[in-house]
Amino acid sequence: MHIVEKEPKSIVAESYRTLRTNLQYSSFDGEYKVIVITSPNPTEGKSTVAGNLAISLSKGDKKVILIDCDLRKPVLHKRFKLSNATGLSDIILAKETRVIVGQRYNENLIVITGGTVPPNPSEMLGSKYMTNLIAALRELYDYVILDTPPIQLVTDAQILSAKADGTILVVKAEETKKSSVHNAIDLLRKVNANIIGIVLNGVENKGNSYYYEDGKV
Repeated sequence: MHIVEKEPKSIVAESYRTLRTNLQYSSFDGEYKVIVITSPNPTEGKSTVAGNLAISLSKGDKKVILIDCDLRKPVLHKRFKLSNATGLSDIILAKETRVIVGQRYNENLIVITGGTVPPNPSEMLGSKYMTNLIAALRELYDYVILDTPPIQLVTDAQILSAKADGTILVVKAEETKKSSVHNAIDLLRKVNANIIGIVLNGVENKGNSYYYEDGKV
């Protein structure tokens, strides 16, 4: 279970609510509806942040859809205890915009899992159908959260950041190297991604396991 549900009164859960509030005020005019979550490297907590943020956003009256765009190593179905029999890769392969296969997690949150691991993830995510799918979801939901692979490993996060309204970069305290952060930012800037914030994850020894910095870095 995600910490915003398991420990709703914790400092970490409150930090996610702060992130939610910052996004809602920042996107008052609908500027940040499609949001990419990525990290420089694996195991820095991007999927944890994506899941908790999506749940936090759904606790109000906002309609949220969370999509596992890490088609190489999908994990959201495990985090949310959902079936991964049919997911994003299967939707793209079917090229059917009228039928979007998602699973309801709560009243306001739909999750699309990764689905069958395809041989060509980058091509699928960069396809015209994926662009059309994001456009369709933008009309149906208040927030579209895209959990993407680490940006230093593959081009998927760059591809999707170019289609999104904003990108949040997740880094891990005392683990992510400064050079990795700068390289990740450079890669995002190469596709004109709008970096709307950085989440510093895993700072338990400082009394908080999460920190959000809004910013043009």
